[in-house]
Amino acid sequence: MDWGSDLWDQHDVIDRHTQSGLDLLERYVKFVKERAEIEQNYAKQLRTLSKKYSRRGVKEDQDTKPSNQQAFQDVLNQLNDYAAQREQLSESMTLSICVELSRNLQELRQERKNHLCEVKKAQQNLESSSKLLEASKKRFEKEWREAEKANQQTEKVQLDANATKADMEKAKQHTHLRVHLADECKNDYASQLQKYNKEQNNFYHSEILSVYKKLQEMEERRIRLLADGYVQFSETEKNVLPNIIKCLDAISSTGRNINEKQVSGAAPPADVEFEDYSQGVKAAASDNTTTHLPKVRIKQLFHKKNKPSSLEDLSRLPPDQRRRRLQEKIDDIQKELQRETEQSEAMMKMKGVYEQNSQLGDPSSLQPQITQTAHNIAKLRGDLHVGFSEYITVLSESSVSPSENIYECEFDEDFDMDVPIGQCTALYDFDGGSEGAVSMHVGEQLSLMLEDQGDGWVQVQRASGDVGYVPASYIQII
Repeated sequence: MDWGSDLWDQHDVIDRHTQSGLDLLERYVKFVKERAEIEQNYAKQLRTLSKKYSRRGVKEDQDTKPSNQQAFQDVLNQLNDYAAQREQLSESMTLSICVELSRNLQELRQERKNHLCEVKKAQQNLESSSKLLEASKKRFEKEWREAEKANQQTEKVQLDANATKADMEKAKQHTHLRVHLADECKNDYASQLQKYNKEQNNFYHSEILSVYKKLQEMEERRIRLLADGYVQFSETEKNVLPNIIKCLDAISSTGRNINEKQVSGAAPPADVEFEDYSQGVKAAASDNTTTHLPKVRIKQLFHKKNKPSSLEDLSRLPPDQRRRRLQEKIDDIQKELQRETEQSEAMMKMKGVYEQNSQLGDPSSLQPQITQTAHNIAKLRGDLHVGFSEYITVLSESSVSPSENIYECEFDEDFDMDVPIGQCTALYDFDGGSEGAVSMHVGEQLSLMLEDQGDGWVQVQRASGDVGYVPASYIQII
């Protein structure tokens, strides 16, 4: 169907139809937003549940814990990873569907408004031309009647025997004047009629066709955007399914690996090795090439580095200003997040190179930077999620208009941080459920922040930036 040729006289129908389509798009955006919030709340509840059932226990209990009890801690750890995937799903829905469709919705609304204004303006011009035509027609009609009346009066004077020559001449001049005015009105009426017919033909065969065609194309784009939104709604969840399945498979594997005949999870102690102190003296005397690694204290990891400040309270600003400020902040956070992600990937690659060839560098020297970068990424993602939620809310309240603003970034001249005193590796999984503790997985590399003070616990820092205590017997210092 061609709207221009088939619906040229259905302006009200087109108006209602396009408005209904935009309303549907807005409803879908709100639907996906609520769906993302459900995922976010679900992930939060899963983390709370995992923390509730996790127990730290004392050192002796951890060492003698049966495999089925330790397996339950592994299940809780996998549940945390599962919750992280639900959070990723929520973030992806918000970013790829809600934010993008909200922007498109505002653009389509403005485009529809402009097209309807074009139609209204063309209609007003045609109505004005019609009024001018009607006015010129009435003037012609009036002047023609006056001319006929003057002509009849002249004929009466000519038939009157008492009329003088002057009376006849006066009557003729009056008739001639009226006929001349009537002819001018007739020409004006003909001119206005020709102008109106031209404008009417242009309105129905050109302007209306062009505008309605644009509206039809706009409506088709809206339908395509909505259809793509439906596809993204499914594909977004499909993308996280492999990782979710990995978490569930890990839980299944944990259950299958439980040994029901094992009473204690502790392994028998290894044989005590012979320590030959006499050989140590000779070795020390013959070793003249002791390698001394330089001791490096990292005073500043990132000096004078811009970091996006937390989203300020913009609720007092008008909707349009709030939207502009939020858009600028979101753009800045996304740029900073991209930089931090690229830096994290580069650090991990460099660490891998150092691990393969220790002569190139010490892998542990990169750990503080990796830890700080991971902390920055987590904070930026949190700010981004809050910004997206506020941005979508503002878009639903008002129209958008471009503007310029400067996003202030602050930096700390005297930035400093605690430097790890060493590196260690987790020997066992630990849930870190109680206050002050932190969870870890077997084989995970950690930064040692504080040694055992005699209570059987050490303070470590994970690559994600989380700091807390773990049993000293559960780690091996590198």
